[in-house]
Amino acid sequence: MLKKDISLFVLILVIGVVTAYLNPRFVSPINVSNTANLIGLFGLYSIGAGFVIITGGIDLSVGSLFALLGVVFIDLLTNHQLNWGVALLLMVLAGMAIGAIHAFLILRMRVQPFIVTLCGLLLYRGIARWYTGDSTAGFEFGQSFPSLEWLTTGRTYGVPHSFVMFILVAVIMGVVLHRSVFGRYLCAVGKNEEAARYSGIPTGRVVAAAYIIASGLAGLSAVYFVMYTRSVSPASHGNFYELYGIAAAVLGGCSLRGGEGSIFGIVLGAILLQILQNLVNLLGIPSSLNFAVMGAVILIGVLADQQFSVYRNWLGGRRRDAELARSAAKESGS
Repeated sequence: MLKKDISLFVLILVIGVVTAYLNPRFVSPINVSNTANLIGLFGLYSIGAGFVIITGGIDLSVGSLFALLGVVFIDLLTNHQLNWGVALLLMVLAGMAIGAIHAFLILRMRVQPFIVTLCGLLLYRGIARWYTGDSTAGFEFGQSFPSLEWLTTGRTYGVPHSFVMFILVAVIMGVVLHRSVFGRYLCAVGKNEEAARYSGIPTGRVVAAAYIIASGLAGLSAVYFVMYTRSVSPASHGNFYELYGIAAAVLGGCSLRGGEGSIFGIVLGAILLQILQNLVNLLGIPSSLNFAVMGAVILIGVLADQQFSVYRNWLGGRRRDAELARSAAKESGS
């Protein structure tokens, strides 16, 4: 994974240098700060998407989950005057509960992750639209939450707190994935679930934990997006955001076949995506091509992953053949 991460880091540097040369505004403090804010917003839930992908699963419901939890969060603060800390905790717990439901349907009811989360995509947005009467939910005029705004949209020395939270979560999840037994189990389940089960790994619990972590991070991200937009239109809020998470994870080296991935790679993938989005805006490319750029990036990432896998298998075969040849030569010599 280290080689992939280095290659991605070099690619980010090259794109950054080229973009800065074509438009010096790219390296202006305000543009760097705004880009870092978007990296934090979209990168936060991309880490959860990466955990699910490492298990060989997928989560398509994230964008609709943002809409549902977003309108509920606003309602709790504006209509029920609930303490913002309690409301934030409830959103994270609600996300984790939804992740547990996904895991139950996938593991116990044997429904494919694609189907479960696709149904979630439709269901959660439909509930959000019903909850608000298909109208936009927002904060009341003059309503302010200084501590919550400082935590979510505030900046310290120009560094957005959303980016700080993203890095903090990335460090914690990096320890979980790369320095814990659970992380090793996660990769083993994604690589070969049946073999992992025969090895004594509680595969069901591992997969369930991945979905719970992913949806919990989505619940946290929902709060950050609400405070960023200040309103939620349930029909459009979070549309296609799940694709950003999947794209960041795939670009960061998470194989859609499962069993591979790194937190550092996901961080780099989230950075690259937002740099590409920023490049589209700064170079005057029509914003309607944003999704085309993202689709092309996902395709290139998948193709690169496939070619890397083919090369690795070919190299492994060559090494095995060489070892067999040396063993045969030793036996014939003796």
